[in-house]
Amino acid sequence: MRLGFLGTGEITAAMVRGLKGQGHTILVSPRNAAMAAGLAAEVAEVTIAPNEEVVAGSDVVFLCLLARVAAEVLPGLPFRADQRIISVMVDAPIAKLQRLCAPATDIVLTIPLPPIAQGGCPLPVYPASPVLDALFGARNLILPQPSEAALNAHLGVSALCSPILDQILTAADWLAGFTGNPAAAEAYVAAMIRGYLPERATEGELAGALQKLSTEGGLNATLRAAMAPAKADLHRGLDGFRARLGLAEGRSEE
Repeated sequence: MRLGFLGTGEITAAMVRGLKGQGHTILVSPRNAAMAAGLAAEVAEVTIAPNEEVVAGSDVVFLCLLARVAAEVLPGLPFRADQRIISVMVDAPIAKLQRLCAPATDIVLTIPLPPIAQGGCPLPVYPASPVLDALFGARNLILPQPSEAALNAHLGVSALCSPILDQILTAADWLAGFTGNPAAAEAYVAAMIRGYLPERATEGELAGALQKLSTEGGLNATLRAAMAPAKADLHRGLDGFRARLGLAEGRSEE
């Protein structure tokens, strides 16, 4: 395929690396000149081109811009009615993108994360996209969503990565205080958590893993009870995204 990327940040770099060696022609914009140059040097299929040439020379265009930047950059670019647009942007609903990318109308939203570079990244998508599946489905979990709101809820949950990593680092730092070896402490905690996470969890599998760690009076159960108030904080934090993500009418769990 002829693929174009508008915006050249970390997520673009991860997607391009995930496409390396598959025979695609890849055009990237020079908005982040250093990142674009690094990709062109690393991935043989990559060519750097101005925004206009990226759009004109691509059958599939990935939008990887900040929403406010997209409103400035996209109007006037030579989009075509037969092009497919894949947006990875926050705060950019399909209705808005249809105006910015007219006359293109085949627009889908997805949420790639950095692991897409190696594979194993969950990719919620709305609406379902055979193109996205063809490009990334062999190595990543494609999750079609029933609505744009459902897709946006995944954006909210993706923010969980930072607080979870913060807790993991806190635990590793606590452990290193006793071992004197911060590197080994991080390696232990990361491997321990990874061991409980299935690559592609089925319904009930995570609850089953938790149940196995729920021995009354055990260390796991004791620490979980001590941290139980944090669950309410997590709900409040996620609910704080409702207005921004168009989830004001969504369901709530207390």
